[in-house]
Amino acid sequence: MKHSAVSRQFAQYVSCNVLGMIGLSCYILADTFFVSKAMGSLGLAALNFAIPLYSLINATGLMLGVGGAMQYTLVRSKEGIRHGNAIFTNLVLTALSIGLLIFLLGLFAAPTLATWLGANGNALSMTTSYLRILMRFAPAFLLNQTTLAFVRNDGSPHIAMAAMLTGSFANVILDYVFMFPMKMGISGAAIATGFSPIFSLFVLSIHFFRKQHTLKLVRCRILFRQIGRSMTLGLSSWITEVASGAVLLVFNLIILRITGNLGVAAYGIIANIAPVAIFTGIAQGIQPLVSRFYSTGEADSLKKVRNAANLLALFLAAAFYAVIFLFSDQVIAVFNSEHNTALIPLAREGLRLYFIGFFFAGINIVMTAYLSAVELPKQGTSLSLLRGAILLVPLVLILPQFLEMTGVWLSFPLCELLTAGMLALLLRRSRTA
Repeated sequence: MKHSAVSRQFAQYVSCNVLGMIGLSCYILADTFFVSKAMGSLGLAALNFAIPLYSLINATGLMLGVGGAMQYTLVRSKEGIRHGNAIFTNLVLTALSIGLLIFLLGLFAAPTLATWLGANGNALSMTTSYLRILMRFAPAFLLNQTTLAFVRNDGSPHIAMAAMLTGSFANVILDYVFMFPMKMGISGAAIATGFSPIFSLFVLSIHFFRKQHTLKLVRCRILFRQIGRSMTLGLSSWITEVASGAVLLVFNLIILRITGNLGVAAYGIIANIAPVAIFTGIAQGIQPLVSRFYSTGEADSLKKVRNAANLLALFLAAAFYAVIFLFSDQVIAVFNSEHNTALIPLAREGLRLYFIGFFFAGINIVMTAYLSAVELPKQGTSLSLLRGAILLVPLVLILPQFLEMTGVWLSFPLCELLTAGMLALLLRRSRTA
């Protein structure tokens, strides 16, 4: 394919997905902002305790959607539309089944889960309330993530973007309505978040009324092998998302021991404004193109897409870091409704050290998705495991022993730097170098 055509498609798919993920980031920020305004640092800590479970739900939807959409693209090009739609149907049913299990778990085990996530004291009841409501919307979250990926791969990145933005903006509006005029507290924040995928699904339904769409539910048998293959291809996405939640849990527990709930609140600011979603947007945006070019053997187009994605990730990392370094106090002030002076230096140091890691994290996230899309899921999964658990968890356990909170903040950039080094070695040995 000509360079101009590749660039045009790259711009279309990546811009749509990045804008959608920016919308997602906005509603996460809205949750953080409104909770901090309504309930102060204690509410912020409670929200932070609940995020790992939200990450698990989101990760499962990503695994089914991204992995299934890769399989859909590969199978459709080789075996026809009918086989592709059978994969879509199987993944939708799988998403709903897993969502129902999480729904039931939320009904009976929310207090236990909140305790496992590290919530204590007054934050425990807030975290329990948030989880109990959030988990009731699990089927909608999983179905939305799955459908988003398939609609994007069926040639409608703009509809996927519109769906993500609609869900995000609806969440922001409902956050305000439920938490202030209606004074529903953290339960209102959970309900607003839960309705977000429902609004998104309404927009996604537009795709199925378009004449040029090929995606639809069909009668078919259960394809256990294809479901398993889809989950394998999407495993790196699952690990990346779950790792962020698991790391959040580990960070919370370590920070609690060093500085208590104030430190957790400081980390809550950092975790909620971290631009991971933007880099994930780039990774998900290039996936349909990479899968298509790989299946048709267009090596030059593959290389152009990969290089453009990495350069964009590096540019955005530099832009984010410049803003954070220059305006860290202003960013903290937005979430410091109690004007807690002890929170400011703690969060400032965290922002300026932690965000160094995104110079490497952006490329690591993009390349993890790239490797899975070219049917190298083992390499993608290995990279995800390295940055999500194998390197980061030991670092965050060891460094604070010597550097306390500074060690907590430095563990992330050091992990991403080491992962980038392993990525360079991996690419040299693989056929994607």
